[in-house]
Amino acid sequence: MTIREAAALLRAEILQDEFEDVSLTGAYTSDLLSDVMANAKEGGALITIQAHKNTVAVATLVNVTVIVLCNKRPIQDDMLEAARDEGIAVIRTGENQYTVSGRLWEVLKKQG
Repeated sequence: MTIREAAALLRAEILQDEFEDVSLTGAYTSDLLSDVMANAKEGGALITIQAHKNTVAVATLVNVTVIVLCNKRPIQDDMLEAARDEGIAVIRTGENQYTVSGRLWEVLKKQG
């Protein structure tokens, strides 16, 4: 499943669309950025409510390809600018993290 396919599955809006539409290798859900640094995997999605540019910095460190913001969180312009500079997609959904994690897990599990 590519980033754009994930956005469609989640009925999410794409807020930062200057990225390579690669296939996701997995996903990680956390709001604690030190936890993300320690446990998120390269090529995956980060599911969070942390809508600020530090989230982009952490995503860059672990090579996350898309940040999925949940609960329709408001987003700062500097986060989108940082994500654009790094080529990281940012999408936003009104769903909570539990629901988003479950939907992505279902599809990614089938991909193996």
